[in-house]
Amino acid sequence: MQRTLLLAKIHNCTLTGANINYVGSISIDETLLEKAGILPYEQVQVVNSANGQRFITYAIPAPGHSGVIELNGGAARLGIIGDRLIIMTYGQFTPEELKNYSPTVVIVDEKNRLLEVRRYDDLLVKV
Repeated sequence: MQRTLLLAKIHNCTLTGANINYVGSISIDETLLEKAGILPYEQVQVVNSANGQRFITYAIPAPGHSGVIELNGGAARLGIIGDRLIIMTYGQFTPEELKNYSPTVVIVDEKNRLLEVRRYDDLLVKV
């Protein structure tokens, strides 16, 4: 049996743009993607802390160190510039994999500059 758990998240980032004419997705500063271990085109769940919206889309890289977090396509209607977002990915794990499991959490400032990368070792799942 596999269990689905948080794999990584970019916590409390700031929405910098919304492009309704793009064909969908969320553009994320490539540096933040790499630090979180989120791959280009990987499915992500986005939570908008300002309005409570939750939706699923896929990540595309924006230029590294740009601070860009931009909703594209229909998702552009689910937030306004300045909203704070949490971007998460999930993974499926076997009981054996869970013995050494710990999600990655990327903490950013209000301009989406990297502050810290955490491993939630203190929340280690015991199987």
